[in-house]
Amino acid sequence: MTSVTDAVAAPKPRGGIAQSISDSLVVAKRNLIRMSRIPEMVIFGLIQPIMFVVLFSFVFGGSMTIGGTTDPVVYREFLMAGIFAQTVTFATAGAGAGIADDMHKGLIDRFRALPMARGAVLTGRTLADLVQTALTVVVLAIVALLVGWRIHEGVPKALGAFALLLLLGYAFSWIGALIGLSVRTPEAATSGGLIWLFPVTFISIAFVDSAQMASWLQPIAEWNPFSATVQACRVLFGNPGVSTSDAWPMQHPVWASLIWSVLIIVVFRTLSVRKYRSATA
Repeated sequence: MTSVTDAVAAPKPRGGIAQSISDSLVVAKRNLIRMSRIPEMVIFGLIQPIMFVVLFSFVFGGSMTIGGTTDPVVYREFLMAGIFAQTVTFATAGAGAGIADDMHKGLIDRFRALPMARGAVLTGRTLADLVQTALTVVVLAIVALLVGWRIHEGVPKALGAFALLLLLGYAFSWIGALIGLSVRTPEAATSGGLIWLFPVTFISIAFVDSAQMASWLQPIAEWNPFSATVQACRVLFGNPGVSTSDAWPMQHPVWASLIWSVLIIVVFRTLSVRKYRSATA
């Protein structure tokens, strides 16, 4: 006979897509409220990409050859797609650290004891991070305009580019979620969230043309999911430096960016939800 205590201790989550969406939005609201009460999280998140824009634009701008010229204005327009993509992906470390912190404090165990949809905690967290990332991108775009970056293909295509950027950031946040569930401390999650991002972002076409890389690095950079989104943004923004590579992602960057991002979401959301069910603080 099942005791009353057992029934209370093991509530069953309610099913249905509508319920899952509702639970995810509740968790997302909780995380957004938490972020608003810690404004330094948002401020520090804004300062880093602004520093990258200023440093790369004015320190390296005159030494990079893009399209046969070293004009710093050309390099700034070439650079911005890479900086945008780097900004949305570096938010991964924050997502992982936040989930690891919740694990460390026992909040994940409390959520799992509630009758809510499986995965809603992680989905809500990643949605909240997406909102914060969108705010960062808006501020970064304003700074980019101030230093000379421009769009040349119209507002609709520019909005499409920003949508691809946010989709990539959301996809990478699921990698951060898996890391956060797999480590024991927020500090480890932060380190683990950054250590793999540096080769992903720098072995790409974000800051230099792949033609200037070693021959064995070129295919790695051109098939990098990060590079696909950077290439797509340059095409949609109408910025200089669009690679002439024969690699399929470079020839069809918008489709490559969509496919890579959706694939990453499907794989890492599945792994994260599975890890969430068994993870312990």
